[in-house]
Amino acid sequence: MPTAVLADALRKHYPGAAAPALDGFDLAVPAGSVHGLLGPNGAGKTTAVRILTTLLRPDGGRAEIDGVDVVADPHGVRRRIGLVGQQPALDEVLDGRGNLVLFGRLFHLSRADAARRADELLERFDLADTGGAPVRTWSGGMRRRLDLAVGMVLAPAVLFLDEPTTGLDPRGRAEVWTAVRALVADGTTVLLTTQYLDEADQLADRISVLGGRGEGRVVAEGTPDALRARIGGDHLELVVRDAADLPRAAALVARATGGEAEVDVDARRVGAPVRDRMAALTATVTALAAEGVEAEDLAVRRPTLDEVFLQLTAVTR
Repeated sequence: MPTAVLADALRKHYPGAAAPALDGFDLAVPAGSVHGLLGPNGAGKTTAVRILTTLLRPDGGRAEIDGVDVVADPHGVRRRIGLVGQQPALDEVLDGRGNLVLFGRLFHLSRADAARRADELLERFDLADTGGAPVRTWSGGMRRRLDLAVGMVLAPAVLFLDEPTTGLDPRGRAEVWTAVRALVADGTTVLLTTQYLDEADQLADRISVLGGRGEGRVVAEGTPDALRARIGGDHLELVVRDAADLPRAAALVARATGGEAEVDVDARRVGAPVRDRMAALTATVTALAAEGVEAEDLAVRRPTLDEVFLQLTAVTR
């Protein structure tokens, strides 16, 4: 697939800073996908986005959006991108249609084209039935969907989302996630920065993790499942009802998984890494019945993105 967002060895060092904000930052985002950009505070996420959206010039390296160089042709890049920041940039007195028409006019659309585009976007983001209610009366999720619609007024090839669900309740976050998935299904490429690891897990096809402050570059990149695999595979966890059964439970879990069992006496829990989750579960259940050990809970879980993030950034945080 063609590359919609490309960064090659980007560098940026702010005057007076002890370390560069970016020091060899690389990124390649296929068209029509969602790419998550994660990293601790100060890792360079904002700097990278500002360079890619032409708001900041790099000190070195190269960046392109939809094949257009961000330094050589910033105006061409701006015609191809949309940017939705952390805070909604809406006029709270106007209704949804009024806001979209306003931004359409600011983007130099004719009155007729701005009105037509506003109606299209209200329908697309499921906001057509909001009537003339001012935006200040809308829910957080509705406002954020309208903010996404504003970012799509010029039908950009690439949409940059900077922590799009900050401050929203679970329903509002779900509404935004649905809207983002619909955009990508229609061919829009999305670069997502977020502090919510579950959000990246839900939306991103691939994820780039930046190192901690002073690192300035990507330390890991891949699908969510591939990143989980970097810190280990599935892990079986057994909680026994009676703490006296822990020694037998540890022995049977070790046999069933072929690995070394870890015992947490206080939690009455036995754990072990597994290669084949279903085979390990089946063998453990069979062994529990044969040994007469009563289980309170039994599960196989995969590492969370939170665990991946903490391990990958631990050295440089």
